[in-house]
Amino acid sequence: MTNLDDALSGLRATGAEEVYVPAFTEDESGLDQKVNEHFAGSVVRKDLVKAVRGNAVVPGYVLEYLLGQYAASDDEETIQDGIEMVRSILAEHYVNRNEKVLVQHLIREKGRHRIIDRVTVDLNTKQDFYEASFENLDIKGVPIDANTVTNNQKLLVGGVWCICDIEYQPSDGPTEPWVLANLKPIQIAGVDFDRYNTARASFTTDEWIDVLMQSIGLNPEQFSRRGKLIALTRLIPFVERNYNLVELGPKGTGKSHTFSELSPNGALISGGEVTVAKLFVNNANGKLGLVGYWDVVAFDEFASNRRTDQNLVNIMKNYMANKQFNRGNQPLGAEASMVFIGNTSHTVPYMLQHSDLFDELPDSYRDAAWLDRIHHYIPGWEVSPIRSEMFSDGYGFVVDYLAEILHSKRNEDFSDKYQSHFSLGADISTRDRDGINKTFSGLMKLIHPTGVATPKEMEELLGYAIEGRKRVKDQILRIDATMRDNPARFGYRDSLGEWHDVVTVEENQYPQLYRRDWDAEAPRSGIAGSDLPTYTPPAPLHQPYSVVSVAPPLPILPDGSDSPVIPDATTPLFEGIRDFKAGQTGVSYENVLLPYLVGAAKITVIDPYIRMPHQVRNVGDLLGLIALAKGPADEVVVELVTTQTDKDHMKKDQLERLVALREAALSFGVNLDIRLVDGIHDRSIVTDHGWRILLGRGLDIWEPPTNAIAEARQEFRRIKSDTTFTYARTPNEGA
Repeated sequence: MTNLDDALSGLRATGAEEVYVPAFTEDESGLDQKVNEHFAGSVVRKDLVKAVRGNAVVPGYVLEYLLGQYAASDDEETIQDGIEMVRSILAEHYVNRNEKVLVQHLIREKGRHRIIDRVTVDLNTKQDFYEASFENLDIKGVPIDANTVTNNQKLLVGGVWCICDIEYQPSDGPTEPWVLANLKPIQIAGVDFDRYNTARASFTTDEWIDVLMQSIGLNPEQFSRRGKLIALTRLIPFVERNYNLVELGPKGTGKSHTFSELSPNGALISGGEVTVAKLFVNNANGKLGLVGYWDVVAFDEFASNRRTDQNLVNIMKNYMANKQFNRGNQPLGAEASMVFIGNTSHTVPYMLQHSDLFDELPDSYRDAAWLDRIHHYIPGWEVSPIRSEMFSDGYGFVVDYLAEILHSKRNEDFSDKYQSHFSLGADISTRDRDGINKTFSGLMKLIHPTGVATPKEMEELLGYAIEGRKRVKDQILRIDATMRDNPARFGYRDSLGEWHDVVTVEENQYPQLYRRDWDAEAPRSGIAGSDLPTYTPPAPLHQPYSVVSVAPPLPILPDGSDSPVIPDATTPLFEGIRDFKAGQTGVSYENVLLPYLVGAAKITVIDPYIRMPHQVRNVGDLLGLIALAKGPADEVVVELVTTQTDKDHMKKDQLERLVALREAALSFGVNLDIRLVDGIHDRSIVTDHGWRILLGRGLDIWEPPTNAIAEARQEFRRIKSDTTFTYARTPNEGA
């Protein structure tokens, strides 16, 4: 038996390198032309990063820095020449770890050689000098000038990608032979901020949002307006000082990409590597931690970190509230924003039914006082898993250029821009108000960098900011019942005096689960001293599933009676053999399989032929029906046992389709466990509540659809050959 991920990883490791050919087109979009017109030399076509990356394991902003030097143009010949130049530079100067000895040899033979590597610096207190370490070249103890360190203090914390000239000067003593002759951090020399603000006026708001989306590497055509706002929210920590952001959601949605690839001003660390010394200060040597040097400190896989230092939690809590921490008895301030990223393993209704939306966080961080420091909660479950078509091939700002713009915006404050048109409820606490204002300010800096916007545009951002803070506060009310006595009414009043309630998407979709732990109507509709209208919770969108009510099936009469196969609650399910004839229509998973699966907690599907796209789609159709049939807060485990294709050219596609299907199913409360087993012949479905269905020829029973209606509904497809399904109760049936 083979694990799906292991099979796919092994295939990628042993397979040939993919050759990337940029999608050059003669006709640029109007937006691309406008961007090049107003920001010539500061934009780059985003698909070029993949074209030049090759085997270089470097962040995107390093590659875009080089592309910005040689390929920041809309002239095709210049772009082609620039790509070749960047490839040549990487081939000659980038240090691959597995070639470190070869590069060391090259430096020795030439006497001097230029390299691209990540450099960190430590203070040698015994000999009182700074010494540099080169990550990929794997050399340490190289003396570096104190002035260089002073001018580039991030070398001391986390390291910086640099272009360096290294010399080889052997000596008779114990000193290292390596000499750092020159060091240049990879960053843009200067940015014209006035030009940026002035040029913004030439773009509509929609166009500008799309420019920002393309700048972070995403294709705006693949995202809704709300999806774009969620993506841009990840940039707020770069423009707002001391902004605390949480994003929890399924795997593969690009949560950490923004913080690892898109700015040299952010540090991404594993949640398990967080310590007081690394984050704040090392009291043993007085060395400042990450918050003292970076604009953003992001904690990846934070939800999976179960080892918690309570002292760290307390220091972090104080810093997130007061922007200060102590070095010994001396208080120090810092401006770094904090971002907490984690994966969820359950659906939203499951978390609302059994816990809360902070369910995945370590217990020490599920503390109401710590959570109250969070300014905004990004609903990661609304973000689709990253697909190839979601990446942009349009023009966007060179990442390093954008990073400098964002950094400069940290000196501005747009949090009061809405107040001439809208006002928050008087009962909203100071912490709630701060969270809303900082999110609004950040989005204004990104989308309206001059601070000028229409009331309608401000209203959109304000409502979104309120929702993100409300999501935090409502979960705190679940965790700490003592905070439910004086709940806030989240919303705003417009210039005409009309009140607008703001609710979260999940509150609107699952109201019966969202407020399961407290009486929402009583406190929220009668806040003391309030003139607000009565709050009426939204009606549930999800009703108990009925197979018949979803789509009345065409009658399938295995026993010649007048009763359809799908029974009501009092009709027993059919047992025995059912024959389906070639050319027959009216057969769907909904009317021949789903009734036997409703109520099962675990379902095992065995079919050796889940290989082709339509076969994987068939499984997806079945999983979708299972997801509809279960309760919104329930989870169902489906084990798919199949075989890997023996055609080498198809293996990668098969495995990637199955991985994508697994990730999609998880977001709907179906945990798909895929096993690859050789030598399978039988085809069946077995449930844990007492049914076994022998599938004859398997799930792939139809001819290819011949029209759009047949594509949409299985009942209109023709059975491609005679097949038989056998339904039998198993000894462990729940009855």
